[in-house]
Amino acid sequence: MQDVITIVAGTNRPDSMTERVAAIYYELLSVRGNEVQLLLLKGKPIWERGPEMIALEQQYLIPATKFIFVMPEYNASFPGVLKMMMDNSDIKKCWWNKKAALTGLSDGRAGNLRGVEHMTAILNYLKVNVLYNKILLSKIKEEIAPDGAILKPQTASLLQTQVDEFLHF
Repeated sequence: MQDVITIVAGTNRPDSMTERVAAIYYELLSVRGNEVQLLLLKGKPIWERGPEMIALEQQYLIPATKFIFVMPEYNASFPGVLKMMMDNSDIKKCWWNKKAALTGLSDGRAGNLRGVEHMTAILNYLKVNVLYNKILLSKIKEEIAPDGAILKPQTASLLQTQVDEFLHF
């Protein structure tokens, strides 16, 4: 059985660096023949558990066996919109016994280390197994170009290694 992978761009800001990095993951996984979906939170109805949230769950969360969370740093953690989506989801159907990989982004020097560790604790509580190789992209504007191109070969290598490990996880 092939895994269904949902990549979650963990912000609702338009034209975000998070979306650009999530698109890189989408490309890395798609070219290898994986069933992959990209969930962009901007404009999504995650604020309450209504029909639109349930539809989002059925399309992106429940079918997924694995998740990649790409999360910018917001106030030493990750955006509330991502936590709100998780809080308004059916926890057992969406999260229990699934797997996840985490990537943090920041303009600063820590690559959202605190947010990645915070999400790790939340996912462990939700019975999600988290890949040990967590990517922290610091000074993101030096890593990813405005058009979404990876600027440093080391960054491309880090992302590819994480994807390889995640596919075998």
